[in-house]
Amino acid sequence: MLVENRALLQTVALARSDSFMASYYIWFKALHIAFMVTWFAGLFYLPRLFIYHVQAADADSRERFGVMERRLFAIMTIGAVLTSIFGLILASLNHAVVEAGWFRAKLVLLIGLVAYHYRCALWIARLRNQQRLEQARWLRWFNEIPTLFLLLIVILAVVKPF
Repeated sequence: MLVENRALLQTVALARSDSFMASYYIWFKALHIAFMVTWFAGLFYLPRLFIYHVQAADADSRERFGVMERRLFAIMTIGAVLTSIFGLILASLNHAVVEAGWFRAKLVLLIGLVAYHYRCALWIARLRNQQRLEQARWLRWFNEIPTLFLLLIVILAVVKPF
């Protein structure tokens, strides 16, 4: 609770400071959240495209799903990069948050999320090379993993339990 109060006080101090960057803190936070939504939209839908791709019976459908996967991956990667950039800006403007336990737990989850993102890239490459993926049933479970990440990250960022 003390770290949370300290972070809140520092945020208020940032809002009152004359620093150019600090005066835009709320805007950086809004952009961080918006690009996070973009990233997660891709993370939610890309595994579904993998399922459709694996189940496709003809070459034209597999090619179409391959194009869709690559385009969506590019968009979600842009979202991930911009989420990271704005997150780093926020952390650089509010040093107290970096010391908070909830923030460090969030960073661990973000490392897992980046690993998930990378795993998606590997599957796109395998499908492009016409290698078979795991069964569609397993991919359906894989499709739910970003939901867990999102719930935990949002709970940590909003509730700040420690």
